[in-house]
Amino acid sequence: MGELANCPKCNVLFVQSQFRTVCDKCFKEEEQAYETVYKFLRKRENRKAQLDEVVDETGVSKDLILKFIRQGRIQLINFPNLGYPCEKCGRTIREDRLCEDCKEGIHKQIHQLEQEKMISDRNKHAARETTFYSQSPKK
Repeated sequence: MGELANCPKCNVLFVQSQFRTVCDKCFKEEEQAYETVYKFLRKRENRKAQLDEVVDETGVSKDLILKFIRQGRIQLINFPNLGYPCEKCGRTIREDRLCEDCKEGIHKQIHQLEQEKMISDRNKHAARETTFYSQSPKK
């Protein structure tokens, strides 16, 4: 079941669910905006339009178009020049949440942390096995 929330657009109280993030009135407005964008993109000559061109031609905000893409309502496979920004660096991507460079950077950082942990564990283990000898005093 959903929970009560204020609409992020108009601040009206509504029941929020995983499928509905705005109130009914704003949802209807979003649906009209989606129809406008989809009608524009369905035309053969507009299929290669970039995001800024779609915004200019339809009057629908960039954030709302990106929301449609992230929800999977606009399939990027049909529109080769559309994309959305990487969540880390902002570069335009077409799948996942991060671009390849950011993924690779994160994997390198994880690998480095694992290496440091292995070295630290090895040093702790070696310190426990060290034997200390005492010398008896000379008589």
